[in-house]
Amino acid sequence: MNPKEAAFLQKLRTIFKVEAAEHLQTMTTGLLELAKGLAPKEVRHLIETTFRAAHSLKGAARSVQFSEIESLSHSMENTLAEWKRQPDALSDSGLESLHETLNAITAALSESTPTSAPIPTPVPLPTDTSPAPPAEATEATDPVPPRTPSPPSAVPPQGSTPAPAATAKADPVRLEPAPATTSLAAQSTVRVTIAKLDAQLVEAEEMLAAKLAARQRVEDLRELSNRLEVWKREWGVVEPHVRALRRTLDQSEADLELARLLEFMEWNHEHFKTVEGHLAELCATARQDQRVIGRLVDDLLEDSKNLLLLPFATLSVSFPKLVHDLSRDQGKDAELVVQGETVEIDKRMLEEMKDPFIHLLRNCVDHGVESRERREQLGKPARAKVTLTVSPANGRKVQFILADDGAGIDPAKVKAVAIKKGIISAAEADKLDRAEVLALIFQGDVSTSPAVTALSGRGLGLAIVRERVLQLGGQVSVESQPDRGTTFRIVLPLMRSTFRGILVEVAGRVLVVPTEQVVRVARVANTEIKSMEGRETIALQGRALAWVRLGEVLGLSGLELMDDPDSTVTCLILGEGNDRMAFAVDAVLDEQEILVKSLQKPLSRVRNIAGATVLGSGQLVPIL
Repeated sequence: MNPKEAAFLQKLRTIFKVEAAEHLQTMTTGLLELAKGLAPKEVRHLIETTFRAAHSLKGAARSVQFSEIESLSHSMENTLAEWKRQPDALSDSGLESLHETLNAITAALSESTPTSAPIPTPVPLPTDTSPAPPAEATEATDPVPPRTPSPPSAVPPQGSTPAPAATAKADPVRLEPAPATTSLAAQSTVRVTIAKLDAQLVEAEEMLAAKLAARQRVEDLRELSNRLEVWKREWGVVEPHVRALRRTLDQSEADLELARLLEFMEWNHEHFKTVEGHLAELCATARQDQRVIGRLVDDLLEDSKNLLLLPFATLSVSFPKLVHDLSRDQGKDAELVVQGETVEIDKRMLEEMKDPFIHLLRNCVDHGVESRERREQLGKPARAKVTLTVSPANGRKVQFILADDGAGIDPAKVKAVAIKKGIISAAEADKLDRAEVLALIFQGDVSTSPAVTALSGRGLGLAIVRERVLQLGGQVSVESQPDRGTTFRIVLPLMRSTFRGILVEVAGRVLVVPTEQVVRVARVANTEIKSMEGRETIALQGRALAWVRLGEVLGLSGLELMDDPDSTVTCLILGEGNDRMAFAVDAVLDEQEILVKSLQKPLSRVRNIAGATVLGSGQLVPIL
C-alpha cells in the first residue's frame, strides 16, 4: 500500500472508530438489558437490535480492513443469530461470553492497527434443528473476504440505533444530542471536533475583556463628569464676584490686565459648558455601547457554552457495564440504574468528573455491595441496586446522587482508622457528630477495608473525589445507614469557564476571591476579636470562627488594627460544607464576572494562587 492510500485508510479508520463506539454502546446496552429477565417480546427486540449493531460493525470493520474486529463481530453475530432463532438458548454464560468479546473489540479499537489478540470463543449453542434463518441472518454468518477501503459515505450505520458515543479529547461530538429513543433521521446534527468547540469558547470568553473594558470606560467618563460637576459648583460660587469685579474696573492699565483675566475666566466658563455638553453625549453613547456590547458578549458566551453542553449520558454510557464487570469479578451481583441522563452539562466538567465517578462506583461495589449469600441473610434482593441520579440544582448547578442499598459505612471503624492514622486525636474524635465522622472518609489514608485489593483499600479514591470536586467549585457529602446503604451527594457548577469573583484590597494589592467560596461579608469590631486556645477567633451568629489576617496568610504586610475599640475590621467569611473561617481584609471593592487565566510554570507552583484575571482597567490581578 502506497503512502497516499495508507493515509486515506487512516482517515477512514478515524471515522470508523466514532461509528464503532456507537455500535458498541448499542450492543452493551442490549446485553445488559437482556440480563434483566424481560418479557419475550422485549427480549426478541433487544436481540434483533444487538444483532443489527454487530452486523453493522462487522461490515464497517471490513470496509476499513480491521480484520480482527470483523472476526470478533462475526462471532457475536453468530451467537445472536442463533438466539434470534432460539430465544430459549439465551443464557447468563452466553451473555458473559459476549461481554468478553465486547471487551476484546474495545481493546482492539484502542490500537491504530489491527492486533492479534485471541478471540474469545462464545459459549457453544445447541445444534440447530429449526428452519433455515431469514436471509439477513444467513448473510450475516457467511464469511466475506476483506474489501478495499470505501469512502466514508460507504460505511453508513446499517439499521442500528446509535446511542451517544463516549467523548474523548480528540473525538468528534454530535451537537444537539437526543435521547436514544429518538430517531437519528429526525435530528439536525453535525459532527464537530471538540478542539474546534474549545477554540470557539476561548474566543468567546476573550470577548469578556471587551465587555469589562466598556464598563470601565463608562466608569472613567462618569468620574470625569463628576469632576466637571465639582468645577461647575466652584465656578458658581465665584461667578457673582467676577461679574461684580468687572463692573468696578476703570480704564487704567492695571484694570485692563485684570479685565482680560476676568474675560478669559468667563470664556473658560463658556468653553467648559461646551465640553460638558460633549461629555454628556459621550457618557450617553458609552452607556448605550456598554449595554449593546454587554448583551452581545453575554449572548455569544452563552451560546458558545451551550455548544459544549452534552447530556450526562455521554459520560455515564459506560458505567452500567463497569458495575456489571466489577461485581462479576468479585462474585457479586449488582446493577446500575442511571436517571437524568438527558441533563446537559459542560463537556469539560464531564471529563473532569469521569475518574471521580469511577472511584465512587468501585467503592460502592467493593465496600457497599454484599455477597449474594449475605444479602439473602439480610432479606435483601440477591441483586444489589446502585442508582446514579442527575438533576438540575439551585441556580446554574447540577446535583449528582450516587446511592447503593449495600452494607453502609460503620462510623466506629472510620473513627478508629482516623485515630490510628493520626488524622485526629481520640479527644477530637469524641467531639465529632455522625456527619463529621463520615466526612473523614474523604481524608487520604482513611479506608475501612481490611485489605488492599485491586479495587480499593488504600484510602485514596474518595480523597481524589473530594479534591477534584473542590477544584471544580463544588461540594461533596455522604450519608449512610448500617445495612441500608450509602448515598454520596455532589453539587457542581453546570459550566466551567468564567465565574464571579469578589475584588478585595490587602496591603495595597487587589486580589480576587471566588464568590462561591464566600459565605458572607461582615464588619467586626476590634472588641469582638478574642483569643481562644492560642488562636484569634470571632463570634458570628453564635458560632466561634477562626480569624486570621489574609495579608499574613499570603506573606504580605499585616493588617494594622486601630487602637480605637470602636473601630471595625472587614472580614470575608469563607466556607466549604460546614467549615467556616474569617479572613480580615483592608476593603471589599467590587463583585463581578471574571475570566480565569491559568498560570504557566513556574508561576503555577505559587501557593494559594489559582490563576489570574485582567480587569477592565487592564490591571492584572491574582485569583486566590
